[in-house]
Amino acid sequence: MNLRIVGMDVFFSIKSWWRSRGTVFWSLLFPIMLILIFGAIFSGTGSSSYSVYVQDHDHSTMSSQLLDIMNKTGVLKITMVNDSENATAYIKANNIGCFLVIPEGYERSINQSFINPASRVNLTFYYDPTETGTTEVVRSVISNILQTMNMRLSQGRSIVGLSAQSTITEKFNYIDFFVPGMIGFTIMQQAIYGSIERNTKYRKDGILRKLLTTPITRSEWILAKMLFMLFLSFLTTTIAILVGVLVWGLKVNITPLMILTVVSSSFLFSGIGMIIGRFVKEEETADMAAGAISFPMMFLAGTFFPLALMPAFLQTVAQVLPLYYVNEALRNSMIYMNQTLAITNAAIVLVFAVVFFVAGVVLTKWRED
Repeated sequence: MNLRIVGMDVFFSIKSWWRSRGTVFWSLLFPIMLILIFGAIFSGTGSSSYSVYVQDHDHSTMSSQLLDIMNKTGVLKITMVNDSENATAYIKANNIGCFLVIPEGYERSINQSFINPASRVNLTFYYDPTETGTTEVVRSVISNILQTMNMRLSQGRSIVGLSAQSTITEKFNYIDFFVPGMIGFTIMQQAIYGSIERNTKYRKDGILRKLLTTPITRSEWILAKMLFMLFLSFLTTTIAILVGVLVWGLKVNITPLMILTVVSSSFLFSGIGMIIGRFVKEEETADMAAGAISFPMMFLAGTFFPLALMPAFLQTVAQVLPLYYVNEALRNSMIYMNQTLAITNAAIVLVFAVVFFVAGVVLTKWRED
């Protein structure tokens, strides 16, 4: 083995890599970005509080003390709900995962327990079964608080209990949460990677410039490519649904809003890909540029786990990412059948699609700069 030849090859490979400024940039940025994202999600930095909506029907000294204790844990973030609201309707309309109801007569029942040992009172905890991680933490914290209260009031006799009730009448599993997210993520990957690689490769090979000499117009060419990406979007969506149904028993509702979301998503992410492809000059950096855009959205937009598991500041970031609204529109239109949230999120996806696709079309040029 000639080590001199090996060394020279390594040297020129490094030199070639260094000359490609785009490759250097994305190579260094990508690991830094992943470390920052995963560190922020799993290191416990930032706020680790969980949102709990509370409806206090008692408005007594003891119910206020209970709320004060819950606030002081530092784990629960309390949001009060007006007594006039119907609990189940309010939960469904606002997509709430954890909701606690303090019943009327809470303080009276506790006081009576000192005279009548049979007297007890139950708080009602409404929870979303699809958000297992969040609801288990919240229920555990509330249960521990009530257990400590019972110890102080009666040396452990159960006076104040917790009654748990699912906010969704039909039982949903993690796969019901996961499949719509994977559909949105797959559409994003195909559209962004496809648009960036195609535009970059065509520009490098001079194909875009040569298209100027053909009868096809720029709008016709873009439309043809978009219809192809739309075909791939529906194909992968169909495959994901079939696998979910056949293997996991997934119950899916094919609705107009779901179809609209798939179409809008394809145009949305293709537009993002065209915008990025306009500025990526080298084919070698196309994949890195696409990954730098798609990976943060994949992990921050609620594709694999609910947003409530992330710190508060990352939840805020997620709500400006297009994929978040794609995932929520698909889940509510094809699984949970929450039409209000489905329409809202689908409308936001449509707005994103118009903005990014128009911008991508305007920026896509056949002439070299």
